Amino acid sequence: MFGTLNGALEVRGIRLAAEDLSATVEGDNDLIDGLPQLTRVRIRYRMRIPAGSRELVDKALERHQSRCPTATWMKGKVEVSWTADIEEI
Repeated sequence: MFGTLNGALEVRGIRLAAEDLSATVEGDNDLIDGLPQLTRVRIRYRMRIPAGSRELVDKALERHQSRCPTATWMKGKVEVSWTADIEEI
């Protein structure tokens, strides 16, 4: 999802330096039929965006999960959620 989000921002003319976009990811495994399986993924984005670009960033965030091939594949198998800490600079 990170790459999809970055691409969605670039399409909207927002290019962030590597230090201005990061993500922390946590996952949970549960035993299902005696086997550990990934059941939940939580993503926390940290973004420093140009002043005045918040509306475009919000639109990219709203749509990025539905456009991500991996997130689409996991739909119904793994619960994926995300949050974003955004600072305008």
